[in-house]
Amino acid sequence: MAFTSFHLYFDDVEVGQEWESLGRTLTETDIVNFAGLSGDFNPIHIDHEFAASTPFRRPIAHGLLVFSIASGLGLYSPPMRTLAFLGIREWHFRGPVFIGDTIRAVSKILSKEIRGRGRRGEITWQRQIINQDRKVVQEGITITLVEGRAAAANLSSPHTEEGKGKTGTEKEEAAPPRADGDIK
Repeated sequence: MAFTSFHLYFDDVEVGQEWESLGRTLTETDIVNFAGLSGDFNPIHIDHEFAASTPFRRPIAHGLLVFSIASGLGLYSPPMRTLAFLGIREWHFRGPVFIGDTIRAVSKILSKEIRGRGRRGEITWQRQIINQDRKVVQEGITITLVEGRAAAANLSSPHTEEGKGKTGTEKEEAAPPRADGDIK
């Protein structure tokens, strides 16, 4: 998927802005599929009888499954021109997520740092994952690299290969054929 005009540049957002994603309900299928993908078949996730003997009394979703789903939910909240996920400064698992729970991702910009002369920038985010009762189930600090407007300006600059000026190496457009069929 390519970025669209809908995606925001580093320059378009400010420290303190906050977004909340749409919700996503976790299913037993999500948990079983994640167990198969990750190899984490801990009975707390997939064995109803075992889970009934735990303090949770029922299976819980894998913490990294919830983190992964929230990562996807945050893709459009806000829709950024993200170039790379740079890191997790800290992350806390605050509460369980059960089959049938609906989670949302809440993202707030904590800081911004320009990189590459404005072609990109690092954004430090406070991320929270909340459930249907608005209880925080996970939270932490993440860092992403986001495209800046200077990168877009360089693509259309007359000094780039695509838009060279009259320097002798520019791309010339062919003249359209004349009505008499001759090409000049």
